[in-house]
Amino acid sequence: MGGQQKISIDSRVPNKLMLEALRNGDLEEFSEYNVVEPEWSYNHTRFDFFLTDGKERCVLEIKSCTLIVNGRALFPDSPTERGRRHLMSLMEIHRNGFRACVLFLVQRADAKVFSPNDSVDMKFGEALRQAAAEGVEVYAYSSEFIDNEIILRDKVKVDLAL
Repeated sequence: MGGQQKISIDSRVPNKLMLEALRNGDLEEFSEYNVVEPEWSYNHTRFDFFLTDGKERCVLEIKSCTLIVNGRALFPDSPTERGRRHLMSLMEIHRNGFRACVLFLVQRADAKVFSPNDSVDMKFGEALRQAAAEGVEVYAYSSEFIDNEIILRDKVKVDLAL
């Protein structure tokens, strides 16, 4: 994809898009859940979504990603202690019997793969790899900003290798 493209830097946009996608069953990984509760708290930590089908409980954290280098979406674009704490809490939640997931919403359509941005925040990259190794599910999706609307696009491959 060449040329310029619009990207949203409004931090509220990803959660609005994800709320709609979750309620519509647009994300295959989460389509079985019929209850979608935004801004859910667990042990003094707020997560973006709590999902349930009456049996399984799932906590989903959304991270907005706008940096792409050579088709690779990278998160974060600046050090994020808060992001690392979210991952540590997701590991705890998983240990307590919940399904725990983090989804990186790439606010561009030109991403082919997603990776942690170790050159900016190695501690976040380490925490993401540890979380994945402990059973926290990691997903990435692209999106596209058209006119005044952001549209969910494709699943993006996640590469956690160093």
